[in-house]
Amino acid sequence: MRQELLSLPKGLAEEVSRNLVMVARLIDEDPEQAYAYSRIALRLASRVAAVREAAGFAAYATQKYSEALAEFRAAKRMTGSVELWPVMADCERGLGRPERALAMAGEPEVQKLDKAGQVEMRLVAAGARRDLGQLDAAIVTLQSPELASSSVQPWTARLRYAYADALLAAGREDEAREWFGKTLEADKDGATDASDRLAELDGVEFVDAMHEADVDVDVDADLDEDEDEDEDEDDEADAAEVAAAERASDQAEYYDEDDEEFEPLEEPDADVDVTDEVVVGIEDDEQGRTGDKA
Repeated sequence: MRQELLSLPKGLAEEVSRNLVMVARLIDEDPEQAYAYSRIALRLASRVAAVREAAGFAAYATQKYSEALAEFRAAKRMTGSVELWPVMADCERGLGRPERALAMAGEPEVQKLDKAGQVEMRLVAAGARRDLGQLDAAIVTLQSPELASSSVQPWTARLRYAYADALLAAGREDEAREWFGKTLEADKDGATDASDRLAELDGVEFVDAMHEADVDVDVDADLDEDEDEDEDEDDEADAAEVAAAERASDQAEYYDEDDEEFEPLEEPDADVDVTDEVVVGIEDDEQGRTGDKA
């Protein structure tokens, strides 16, 4: 790729390189953002094979299979390499054309692939068989010297996992359990969820400790909030009682009729309870907050 970028003016090469770095950095954790960077690089240097390939993988990661296939084909034309053949076949699967993927698995290009590429092509072909509802054929497709080998290669975990998953889909649970176990032995980086699948088969349920802690915190917060509300209601009731008592006291206050400043108080209506006239105004200065989505 570096050699290809050297064919561009220095400033342009640096700009394209920065965008390609961001594609590689984000494609797993934020494929949509990676795709956006790939489009910038593609607009700047569409005649560079590495750019077309990166754009293809970014489109593939966002399930834009038609676009990905077009970019991979362009990159293949520019380089003459068959390295992208398996992912091109998988794009055909993504487009709902498993028959084409199977046809590609039988093309001469497959023989030109290195061992990793041939295993990848086998995985794609098995997936296409499953798309067609041919579970037994998918299982047979995955059976190979690479699957039977005891040595662990970069593709071993994925190959064993696909085989175990196909066995389980075919109802061969005991064999699936065995191969999920073998997958786990090869999957040192945790690239698959073989441990979870194996636990499911054994009837083991995992509890998310962090989730339980969050629930406990939420419950405690709700309890504290309820207690605060109860205290506020009690305070309001006490204030209302005090106000009512003060008003009743004012109404019943003794006046000396001989006092020059004495003015008879108006008698309240018999049907009106003076405590009903107490109005308690409450303003809440605190605005509601919007919680972050977990």
